This record gives sequence, structure tokens and C-alpha cells, in this order.
Amino acid sequence: MNFAEASVRVAEGLLSFLISTSIFLAASGVLKLYLAFLLYGASPRINLLLATFLLIFSVYNLNKLTDFKEDEINNPERVRYVRRFYGILKYSIGVSFVAAIILSIATSPWAVLVMLFPVITGVLYSVRLSPSLPRLKDITGVKNIIIALTWANGTAFLPYLTTEAPLSAVALVYYYFFMKSIINTILFDVRDIEGDRLSGIRTIPVKLGVRKTRKLLLALNTTLLAWLLTAFMLGYFDRYIPVLLFSILNGYVYILYFTSRTNPGKLLDVWVDGEWFYTTPLAVLVTNI
Repeated sequence: MNFAEASVRVAEGLLSFLISTSIFLAASGVLKLYLAFLLYGASPRINLLLATFLLIFSVYNLNKLTDFKEDEINNPERVRYVRRFYGILKYSIGVSFVAAIILSIATSPWAVLVMLFPVITGVLYSVRLSPSLPRLKDITGVKNIIIALTWANGTAFLPYLTTEAPLSAVALVYYYFFMKSIINTILFDVRDIEGDRLSGIRTIPVKLGVRKTRKLLLALNTTLLAWLLTAFMLGYFDRYIPVLLFSILNGYVYILYFTSRTNPGKLLDVWVDGEWFYTTPLAVLVTNI
């Protein structure tokens, strides 16, 4: 094995580790929050960025520890990593969550409530409230809405607590991150369609099929063009309009790409979950021009 091949294998192994342990997703969430601060014209708060990283790491790893059945079919590589680091992940989840709450207290008690929202929704999502009622997890589309609400709440409201932005701007920021999140979660359901079907999980792609799901995703992404026009007409985010337009157009490209592939591998994580690794730096570049 030459140096180039060895380097590729090391890079692939590192990427697999970062994705499987939610470190990659947590870092992406931090960049998403950073972009929200920029949209509000506010200085990013380090404590909230760090708290967000720790919260995402905690919540998503908790989910991975409880979803072995589906993941053994959909993502066996992730299961291997989770089992390998089970002990470390188990204890780091609690420590990370407590640290996130402590860091958020430094901003506002309201920030703590925003941090607690994923935990509350996670319990309601997974627990059967009555023997005669289905879990929210078992209702088609509810998972996607809950995940999108959780991302939008944290991303839109945490920076707002440090600014005096008008509520109309908050509503626009909220819609943007909600819609991006719901599109992305449905795309991951497209990837996991076979495992979900075998496990009896009625996701949107399982119920509609890939072709109709593609049309739904393209329609949802198109609402962001109307959103961008509204923001422009109201005079919001002027400096970042080109970056936001790039984000929307990028959405069209990866929707079409990943709804026509049966095994996208890590590219889905890197391109879609990692969207903020290249979108937020563009916004920072625009800020400094």
C-alpha cells in the first residue's frame, strides 16, 4: 500500500468515526447556528455555540444507542462504531447534556428552555402515551416535523435571545432552517427506505415511494424561493442574499441526486448534513468583504 492509498484509508476511517459518533453532525449544527447569528447581524456567542455542539452530540448519540434494530439494516457501519464505543458514548451523553445546560444558563433562562426542547420532544416522540394510541414515532411524517422543529427552534431562537431583531426577521430565519431541516431529514429517509420498510416504520418515502417523495421535496424547496423574495422585499439579509440563493439551488441539486441513488454512502452525510461546512464560510466571506 502506497502513501496515497494509506492516506485515503485513514481519511475514510476518520470520517466514518466523526459521522458515526455524531461529532460531524454536532459541528455542522454549530456552523448552522453561526449562520443564524450572521443573519441577525449579531456577534456569535461562544457559550451558545459550544452548548449547541454538546446538546446535538448528546441527543443524537442517545438516539443511536436506542435504534440498533433499524441501523443494523440501514447503517451497519454506524452500529459497529456505536457498539465499539458504547461505554464512552453512554457516559458522555449525560455529561454533554449537563454541560450544555450550564453553558446556556450564562445567556438566559430562556436559552435553557430552548435546550430542553429536544429532550421533551424526544420523550413524547418515543413513548406511547396510551396503549390505545400509536407513538408519535409511528405516525408518518411526525419524525421529520419534530426534528425540523427542534433544529429551527434552537437555530432561530438562541441567537434571537442576544439581539433585538424584529419578530418578522425571526419568523423568516425560523422558516428557512425549518424547511432545510425537513427536506434533509426526508432525504435520509429515502436512503433508509429498505430498512424502514422491513422494520415496519412508515416514513414518507416508504408510504409515497421515491418518485412522489422527490416531487414533494422539490415543491418544499421551491417555497424557499418565495421566502427569499419576501426577505429581499422586506430588506432582510441583503448582504447574504447570494449565499442564501446558493443554498436553495444547492438543495435542488442534492434532492435530484440523492433521490436517484440507491446507496449514496457517506456522500449524503457530507453533502447534506455537512451543508453548513461550506455555506457558512461563504457567509463569513461575504461579511468580511
